[in-house]
Amino acid sequence: MRHRGFEIAKGYEEKGIHLPKRSTALASGYDVEAAEDIIIPVYQPGIKPTLIPTGLKAYCEDDEFYMLVNRSSGPKKGFLMANSIGIIDADYYGNETNDGHFYFQYFNCSDKEIEVKKGDVIGQVIFQKYLIIDNDEAKGKRTGGFGSTDK
Repeated sequence: MRHRGFEIAKGYEEKGIHLPKRSTALASGYDVEAAEDIIIPVYQPGIKPTLIPTGLKAYCEDDEFYMLVNRSSGPKKGFLMANSIGIIDADYYGNETNDGHFYFQYFNCSDKEIEVKKGDVIGQVIFQKYLIIDNDEAKGKRTGGFGSTDK
């Protein structure tokens, strides 16, 4: 029985994507690489975050989620996650809109463009259990991909 893991997202099968790995035996995060070259422009008011494709999707158990987090070295290089931390629910995996492909969203807070190359480690994924409250009545079903639960 599968519990949690990574797969290559549709459209990236032949693009040399590496599945994330932990660097050390006690590391909590799995290092994720960029799936393609991207330029992150210097931040200016009104600019949208740059989405960096990973070419990956992840699966986990129904009472789990995974977090997309910045690397500890990210801020000193100018990487600032637009949403501080990304939370991705179990039902994002394999959704009909984008197959569950997850991206990292970054702003560049340095004074020059940041050039991200395919294969550069851009962040980490951490899997986590969650709890629900008594009398929880959530019954909805995800029908879309990235940002689909915005109200």
